[in-house]
Amino acid sequence: MTNIRELAKMAGVSVSTVSRVMNNHPYVSEEKRNAVLAAIRESNYQPNINAIHLSMGKTFLVGVVVPYIDHPYFALLLKGMAIEALENNYKLVLFQSNYEEAKEFDALKMLKQKQIDALIICSRICSWSTVEEFMPYGPIVLCEDTRGKNVSSTYVDHYKTFIFALEYLYQKGHRKIGYSIGRKTGSNSKFRGMAYKDFIKDYQLPYEPAYIFDECLYFEDGERVISQIKQMDDPPTALLITSDEVAAGIVTCAQQQDISVPGDLALIGFNNQPIAKMMNITTIEIPLVEMGRKLFLQGMVDCQATYQEIPVTLIERRTV
Repeated sequence: MTNIRELAKMAGVSVSTVSRVMNNHPYVSEEKRNAVLAAIRESNYQPNINAIHLSMGKTFLVGVVVPYIDHPYFALLLKGMAIEALENNYKLVLFQSNYEEAKEFDALKMLKQKQIDALIICSRICSWSTVEEFMPYGPIVLCEDTRGKNVSSTYVDHYKTFIFALEYLYQKGHRKIGYSIGRKTGSNSKFRGMAYKDFIKDYQLPYEPAYIFDECLYFEDGERVISQIKQMDDPPTALLITSDEVAAGIVTCAQQQDISVPGDLALIGFNNQPIAKMMNITTIEIPLVEMGRKLFLQGMVDCQATYQEIPVTLIERRTV
């Protein structure tokens, strides 16, 4: 592959003149500019992008870690990031972790090795100590509440949101309320669990572990929830479902099992995805595209950590 020194030799000019032509520098004679351009065409020269990025100290790449690329929640976050990346002449490097710590660690190592300029982790599996270990190597942004820690984040206050939704169902007359989560170990799930325990304590309600359904991520998981409810002697009358996809699965399966929604089982979903609107499901709207945009912009700033809380809205439909 032709390099810049060979181009200079072919054009009969200095290396610095070739560099000035390639960077559109105005102070080059027309004769020398034409000679360099002719050499570029003749040799089919292609610039070494890695070398250019190295000289600039930037790759114009931002890494994004998501557990699953086929989940609507993360797809909408990515949409927002992609919009900002395009506007800022950056590209996204996508890492699907499947909640495997080793895959998340690979993304962090790329930040350390300067292969990416920043890293956004949309749902974390690695420990805080691991995140802190890599903080000196570039901006790391998380999609969770990191207040009190020196890591930027855009987040939803899941404790406050859960308390609001639980109290809303309580005011509707429900005393047997459960909820679903994607995984027990996530930081967002921990805040939801804290909110649930505080709620039932404050309202002097019994704690029923069977009312908590985990590993609920997709439409088909709704069938499993209904199956478990049908086996209960004293089932919940209302559920907070942390994914509209799962809520849609519950509504569909409930109809097949002659369970009335909301007569026998009231539901509140999360995210206000198109399927919630189509199926008339009450949901907590989280502006995920806007969250994605903010996460990306935080990754562009290598300075003191910033925290941005995203407000949510209850969209009331027929399932409550």
